[in-house]
Amino acid sequence: MKRITIIALALAIGLQASAQESAVSYALPKTTLHFEVEATLEKFYAGPYAKYAQKYLGTEARQQDENICHISSIKLTPCVEADQSARYTTSFSSKGGGMDSFLKLSTQGLVSVSDGNFGQESIWRFPAVSKADFSDKGVSSNLTSESTVLYKNVREQSAYNKVSVQQNMVVAKSLEDKAREAAEMLINLRNTRVAIVTGDTDATYSGEAMSAVINEIMNLEKEYLSLFMGYSDYQPQTGTFDVVPEAGTNMYIAFRASETGGLVSSDDATGKPYILEVNPEAVPAQAASRDRQAIRYRIPAVCSIKLMDGTKVLVQSRIPVYQMGVEAVYPAN
Repeated sequence: MKRITIIALALAIGLQASAQESAVSYALPKTTLHFEVEATLEKFYAGPYAKYAQKYLGTEARQQDENICHISSIKLTPCVEADQSARYTTSFSSKGGGMDSFLKLSTQGLVSVSDGNFGQESIWRFPAVSKADFSDKGVSSNLTSESTVLYKNVREQSAYNKVSVQQNMVVAKSLEDKAREAAEMLINLRNTRVAIVTGDTDATYSGEAMSAVINEIMNLEKEYLSLFMGYSDYQPQTGTFDVVPEAGTNMYIAFRASETGGLVSSDDATGKPYILEVNPEAVPAQAASRDRQAIRYRIPAVCSIKLMDGTKVLVQSRIPVYQMGVEAVYPAN
């Protein structure tokens, strides 16, 4: 019984000694700027009769195929994670309230014991490859009849004489001829629509019948108009991009927009860059402490954030950025 009592007493003393001192490993926080971008990639296909739009319709049309990436939405979210390059270990007595002070700093985000896993989902949507198709637009024929005068030799009494002979030939229409016919059909459709709406026609339409006829005529108008004005395919995209500001650097490429791929990463030189400007406000330096048990923490610098497309400002805000601030110390006990 005495031996058991001595072992139990020694174990109790060990537990009491370990309970009097606590050790904590922690890291200082850093800020990551997380961008969620929504864009639309427009693929424009010029109409086959685009160069005749001014002549026959009196309006200018885009002459060349082109791709344009339109940014429709940008969401900026500052995220805090542990800075693994600034990790410290400290120990302090539980009687001195050091753990309470450490927990207060942790809840305020000034120190971190996590590795900063946000659990964010990376979403990328890439456009499908498409081509222009005007094959089902218009109803005019590609062929026309053309008269040609030929000559043949006719033997008469004393000589051969040339006699003209008219011959009809089927040939392909020129591009301008087809453009002129399409313009005439388009104008005729517009006149027909106006006549039906105003009642200036022999046929009578009412209710759903009039609505159906008007809609069909308008669809035909759009088809013929696209032969001159072209049409566009719109493909939505979403992308997420992260920027980690660093002390001493104020300009960053947040992401790029490419004419062929839409939203691309900041290191893809094929895209137009969107520049992020980060300007921190000054933070007074804190006095250093020699106490090994002191808890280090970061005071963030409030930064003016601007995301720009050339000279146009798209996003502007003020955000605290930890790694651009200063380090300070807090007594552990």
